[in-house]
Amino acid sequence: MANVVVVGAQWGDEGKGKITDLLAERADVVVRYSGGNNAGHTVIVGNQLLKLHLVPSGILYPGTLCVIGNGCVVDPAALLAELADLEGRGIDVSGLRLSMLAHLIMPWHRALDAAQETRRGGAKLGTTGRGIGPAYADKVARVGFRVMDLLHPTWFRNLLAERENLLNETLTKVWGLEPLDMKTVADEYLEYGAKLAPYVKDVTLLLHDAMAHDRIILFEGAQGTLLDIDLGTYPFVTSSHAVAGGACTGAGVGPTAIDRVLGIAKAYATRVGSGPFPSELTDEVGERLREVGQEYGATTGRPRRCGWFDAVAARFAARVNGLDALAITKLDVLDGFDEIGVCTGYELDGEVMTEYPLEGSVVARCKPVLEFVPGWRQATGGARGLEDLPAPARAYLDRLGRHVGVPIAIVSVGSSRDQTIIVSDPVDGPRRTAAPIG
Repeated sequence: MANVVVVGAQWGDEGKGKITDLLAERADVVVRYSGGNNAGHTVIVGNQLLKLHLVPSGILYPGTLCVIGNGCVVDPAALLAELADLEGRGIDVSGLRLSMLAHLIMPWHRALDAAQETRRGGAKLGTTGRGIGPAYADKVARVGFRVMDLLHPTWFRNLLAERENLLNETLTKVWGLEPLDMKTVADEYLEYGAKLAPYVKDVTLLLHDAMAHDRIILFEGAQGTLLDIDLGTYPFVTSSHAVAGGACTGAGVGPTAIDRVLGIAKAYATRVGSGPFPSELTDEVGERLREVGQEYGATTGRPRRCGWFDAVAARFAARVNGLDALAITKLDVLDGFDEIGVCTGYELDGEVMTEYPLEGSVVARCKPVLEFVPGWRQATGGARGLEDLPAPARAYLDRLGRHVGVPIAIVSVGSSRDQTIIVSDPVDGPRRTAAPIG
């Protein structure tokens, strides 16, 4: 049985929530390994639409351990609100485990995030304003606060007192913001800590125990490959490692823990916020994709930029993630199109490139080289096997697989769990039933 990383193969918003939810039914542990509540995974269960921001999708399955790893940054107020919402819907959240090593999003992180975006003016990065970037910056600068600090009130208060003057000088003198009352901050966060304490664990030990007992672990990525802090279209990226390799550092496991990597990609492409997007459609076709696909951010509600499937970017994602297979989502959104485009290369200064350039400034100047294939103009939402799809839809999927160089294992033709075609099983086996862990 395989431990699988589910990773976005585009610019995020690929439908990872549905695919993770689908695979989590047979997983013993589901681990979120990067990002914060800037991510949003939409899952539809029955007649309920759930928007998960930090809690792993496996929370919907009783008995599944759901882990927030050390690679994440945690806004404790947002996490508690998400847990309360889930409990209000009758969902058991006792299976959540929170890494004591995860860093905290503090009040000044949110304030700085907003102030930095405002100062950038027309060169905004398009952040969610939730303090994610400043929290990761403090982590790397070794002045961050971690979940474990909340469990030691005196220690936590002393840390805040030590940093109060410098923090408030930065807020007031550099950014022109109001100072923070650190006693109020301490009281507020220690209250959060008391509520989160039952969930806090040594996650590295928990996962080691799970592997020792041969359990199935699903590693759930956030954002997408092209938003990775190192490998994405810098600086228009997120602040963490969104690629599959981030699962090891973000969960505290070694590379041998990973058996397979499943890349998630829409049958077209979208991007939220600023940054290069070669296959973007700024015409009525792009608008049609947005409206039919309901392409609005699960976290912010922002309209997503839409374009044709970018095989150049997808090949890059396949390479840097070591993809074993692809899951193609939202095929049904293309049902009504007469013809469908695929970006097979980039043109720059009269030259055609078929490999993804690493320089974001170069990507921004590229024009897409498009090939068009016939559409199918019939509904695919009822398909449960490849043979149920129209011939042009099957040909389109075959073309995507050949362009990316990775086999397609799953095809999603709608938002509900049953609107899924399983071509090959990424987990390859039933759920284990053994003594509980963690």
